[in-house]
Amino acid sequence: MLIKNWRIHVFAFFIVAFSEFIGMVKIPVGPGVLLFLPLLYAMVFGGIISWPRLKLIKLDEMNAASKILGVIALLLVTKLGVIIGPQVAKVAQSGLALSMQELGHFFGTVLFGLPVAIMLGLGREAVGATFSIDREPNIAIISEKYGLDSPEGRGVMAVYICGTVFGAVWLGLLAGYLAATKFFHPYALAMGAGVGSGSMLAAASGAIKAVFPEYGNEILMYAGASNLLTTVIGIYFCLFVSLPTTNYLYKILTPILGPKKNQEVTMK
Repeated sequence: MLIKNWRIHVFAFFIVAFSEFIGMVKIPVGPGVLLFLPLLYAMVFGGIISWPRLKLIKLDEMNAASKILGVIALLLVTKLGVIIGPQVAKVAQSGLALSMQELGHFFGTVLFGLPVAIMLGLGREAVGATFSIDREPNIAIISEKYGLDSPEGRGVMAVYICGTVFGAVWLGLLAGYLAATKFFHPYALAMGAGVGSGSMLAAASGAIKAVFPEYGNEILMYAGASNLLTTVIGIYFCLFVSLPTTNYLYKILTPILGPKKNQEVTMK
């Protein structure tokens, strides 16, 4: 595959090199911050070179790249497992407040996102799109269970791309403006910044720290612990709780909220 699809690897190398050369860019916007990361540039460049009209990459090469992505997802989960092991004791000391955040992720994506996705006409794509916030570990779960060529795979990848393009920008602005209201304690905001994404964590915690500089170290500590807990518990929570619950609710809600064609498919 390496020799046959050498163009993919060449393009990937130059995209990664150029994205890392640009580096991270921060633009203050009031109390919030716009954060642009190399991952965003790589996503944009990849979308440009794969545009069919440019004919830079063929369809069979794109299909080969999607298969490679599945392998990379397995390597990612292995790396996460190696990181999780030594940190279990630290997570256990983080307390109940940090543990409760995973329920917030669950209620936000499944109980609010799934009905909206069904009403918008999504089929099984709604399951992949709403069972979590759809970061790298969640892609691995869907990839292993359904495959990335499945409707669930398309749903999880769509939300992952949206999160990459808009997630850090949105959380950086939202966290900054919430912190500016002084309604929430900075520790609470820091815990909320740990959603399981490094880019979103950096944008949100940076904006909170800008508003509360006197709590700078504590904000980074709570945000890091929160993000670690989400990474550790989130994989198992999504695998054994969120995904089965999303599938169950999908079967119940589609006949009620979904378009007629989706209702007929669900009945079968």
